[in-house]
Amino acid sequence: MAAGTVGKLSELIPSEGIFFREPEGTGTADFMDFHRAPRRQFVIHLAGRVEIETGGGEKRRFGVGDILLADDTAGQGHISRGVERPRAQVFITVPADVDVAAWR
Repeated sequence: MAAGTVGKLSELIPSEGIFFREPEGTGTADFMDFHRAPRRQFVIHLAGRVEIETGGGEKRRFGVGDILLADDTAGQGHISRGVERPRAQVFITVPADVDVAAWR
């Protein structure tokens, strides 16, 4: 992040597209067993909360304003559990070769 006229700014991160998601259902309907991200994508949480569990058993919760880089496009993937509804998310897809290490 570098100082800019409107605050600290990252380098421009290329994206391939953007889409919004509002999971349907309540209770177990807002649950996805182990699955892989279909593509590398940032997930920005706009409403509600979700718990993500990795194949190694680590669990983390994400809520309004949190950003997740979903890049587990191979292997076992992760479990998603809606824990506060309604939920809304925006997904920003990024090319597989984008290096976000410096941005973290």
